[in-house]
Amino acid sequence: MAEKVIELKELEKSFGENSVLKGISLSVEKGDVLSIIGASGSGKSTMLRCINLLETPTNGQILYHGKDVASGEVSLSRYRAKVGMVFQSFNLFNNMTALENCITGQVSVLKRHRKEAKEVAMKYLEKVGMAPYIEARPSQLSGGQKQRVAIARALAMEPEVLLFDEPTSALDPQMVGEVLEVMRSLAKDGLTMIVVTHEMAFARDVSSHVVFMADGVICEEGSPKDIFENPQNDKTKDFLSRFLQK
Repeated sequence: MAEKVIELKELEKSFGENSVLKGISLSVEKGDVLSIIGASGSGKSTMLRCINLLETPTNGQILYHGKDVASGEVSLSRYRAKVGMVFQSFNLFNNMTALENCITGQVSVLKRHRKEAKEVAMKYLEKVGMAPYIEARPSQLSGGQKQRVAIARALAMEPEVLLFDEPTSALDPQMVGEVLEVMRSLAKDGLTMIVVTHEMAFARDVSSHVVFMADGVICEEGSPKDIFENPQNDKTKDFLSRFLQK
């Protein structure tokens, strides 16, 4: 039986009177590529931020290998190193080069020696095609290049799971492809990924599992074939009809 890496049980999140997540339950197994799709405001990014504990859930559980991460059973810094996050706005350190961006977390969180951290950083910057730009600062890079550095930085922590929060939404159309190509390569390598995305072709072609969210709940989930070729829920059908030209 496949091992559940992340499991959400009846996850709820409210901001004041506004209930954003209403009892989300799902599980992610090792090697899964889970794409979360849905209209803006459906709770997708909030769910991702709860998984990484950037937001504190109002109710419910987030389990990492069966341990509740919100209960203090798991060290938060160690958990975040194992469950990395790539943001839509890159979140790079503007005063550091691409290489330094990929070294600093390894040294401060993982306590790696700088020499080893540099070797690991170079390995992943090469993997995402950014080795020629290691001395560049974020202001000297395009959006697509910044996002590839951000992915390399997350990979340099050697996470077990990588969370992507709409990683292409801040990019010009011509730069989207280069970032998706990196993500496809990571999926082929067997990295466990949870991806909030508006890129329907990626969700359809690369995912092992797709979740459609609306109004803070999971309306439908299944294989990409189930969701894209035979959706059952009216909200799923309506959403996909606007994205996919049959």
